[in-house]
Amino acid sequence: MRGMLLVARRELAAYLNSYWGYAVIAAVLVIDGLLFNAFALGNQPKYSSKVIEEFFYFSFGTTVIASILLTMRLVAEERQTGTIVLIDSSPLGAWQLIGGKYLSAMVVLATMVLATMYMPALVFVNGKVSYGHIFAGYTGLLLVAASVAAIGTFASAISRSQLVAGFVSVVITVAFLVMWLLAKVAEPPLVDVFSYFSLFDRHYRGFMRGQINVDDVVFYLSICFVFLMLASRFMAGRRWR
Repeated sequence: MRGMLLVARRELAAYLNSYWGYAVIAAVLVIDGLLFNAFALGNQPKYSSKVIEEFFYFSFGTTVIASILLTMRLVAEERQTGTIVLIDSSPLGAWQLIGGKYLSAMVVLATMVLATMYMPALVFVNGKVSYGHIFAGYTGLLLVAASVAAIGTFASAISRSQLVAGFVSVVITVAFLVMWLLAKVAEPPLVDVFSYFSLFDRHYRGFMRGQINVDDVVFYLSICFVFLMLASRFMAGRRWR
């Protein structure tokens, strides 16, 4: 665990010492703010719960994009700069390296997601909404960020450049997003399979409405576990080549 924390601290310093992390967070906050005013609030009267639901709807998209942008550099950048040799020869285990890099990305993503809390808070100026609804929505956003960050970490681990890592992350994430379309045209029992693997339609809509289902939480955590395990296995395999 200590080794993982050391890697996380190193990676977090890399985020803080470059403009990339700040630029992504600033862009997400600006875009979320514009979308919140233009669509969630709008010009027509709405129920407070509907405003919150729409806020978490478009925040899903910005969170997914930010997760890809912030993770595509984690390992691929090491290959581009040649420092991957130092990582391969370090005494730390592959799971510590991957876990530390993933943890640093999650700290940045969690900071970004929680920094938008002032937007739902504005609803209380002229309306009223359940605190549970807001808590459920942010739980969903953090789980989505964790899942896509795990996918991005895996893509970065298997790629030789950041652009390739970003492309692989997009392909895998889009594949999960379009599963609901495949479910509409597939025949049983594939309908249930495709529907279950839908990153948004099946598992995120409940969080938008203020509902936390154990099945949805397990789904997102499973994605995190599978892709982080694959990333660590790939990193471990490189040391034996």
